[in-house]
Amino acid sequence: MKTIDILVGTTSGNTEYLADQLQQLLDADGRQCRVHYEPDLVDLDNTGIWLICVASHGAGDYADSMLQFAEQLAACETRLDDLRYAVIAVGESCYDTYCAAGRDADQRLQQLGAKSLVSRLEIDMLEDDPEVKASHWLPQFSQAVAQLPEPD
Repeated sequence: MKTIDILVGTTSGNTEYLADQLQQLLDADGRQCRVHYEPDLVDLDNTGIWLICVASHGAGDYADSMLQFAEQLAACETRLDDLRYAVIAVGESCYDTYCAAGRDADQRLQQLGAKSLVSRLEIDMLEDDPEVKASHWLPQFSQAVAQLPEPD
């Protein structure tokens, strides 16, 4: 069974809390997870499964803990054709840069050939209960992961 790498981009800690909750739900579902609170592209399995939980702040910037990863991803020249991923973008809809970091990560991964497992989830911190919204989305992600072929 492939391990799910949960990549966390947070400034205030809300997205970290959300990622921890998702890890618990995935663990309870029999999945193996590894959480990266300050992800580094060099340390990640680019043939694995990534669940990216990233908050946007400021002018749509990546959260502090994911700035290095964002720079690495932007500069990446390696094809990621064997990578499967999903993005949970967190933001506040009062800004015109709502969920910009998550949208950017999603687009960049697609440009590099990675395959999205499910549609990006966008969470509005002004309107949504993040844990409830993510827990309703998570079964789609889990089902997509379950349908992947087992590694040799």
